[in-house]
Amino acid sequence: MKKQTTMMAKIAACVIALALMPALASASAVDQFKSFVTNNKSARGEFTQQQVKMVDGNPKISKTTSGNFIFSRPGKFIWAYTKPYEQILQADGDKLYIYDKDLNQVTVKALGNALGSSPAAILFGSAGTADLDKNFSFKEVGAKQGMEWLEATPKAKDTQFERIGIGMKDGVPVALELRDNFGQFSILTLKNLEKNPSLKTDEFKFIVPAGADVFRQ
Repeated sequence: MKKQTTMMAKIAACVIALALMPALASASAVDQFKSFVTNNKSARGEFTQQQVKMVDGNPKISKTTSGNFIFSRPGKFIWAYTKPYEQILQADGDKLYIYDKDLNQVTVKALGNALGSSPAAILFGSAGTADLDKNFSFKEVGAKQGMEWLEATPKAKDTQFERIGIGMKDGVPVALELRDNFGQFSILTLKNLEKNPSLKTDEFKFIVPAGADVFRQ
């Protein structure tokens, strides 16, 4: 199966840090989100990712993947796909490593170049809100499917994603909708979130698997 590695890397990165929303049920969705970016530092949990295609005007799920993640602000994470195949996206704050177990292949990218002004940058690239308002526009979307939603739109014109929707319930992010510039979108859900876990000092150090081919971009 051919894997859409670049797209998955961007999608994965843009949701990792959402695991730590504080309990601000009375605040607006945008206020909750900005508070999360400012105040929360780390998380671990599980995810399910669904890629959606439009067929005759109706959304159809074309692929479902799942796995687990761990995150530490700024710019450190492990996003591991476990089903239906194994793939790891890991960042140490400087570089992004994409490991394909089936191919035993590692792709290495500079983290800044890999994320650019994608939605990932607003989630774990900074600990404050100054960069948020500089690079993204936010608005309240309202309630749907039992969640309160906000929408973030990149101000830059050269980003791959058109917008990202974030659904929250009881102050916790439970769903995301990622829409690209080609009209396609993915839906992600998070569960079993652990806030501020104790992390090892070398938690995000990537070790190249034995015999793996390494490609640098």
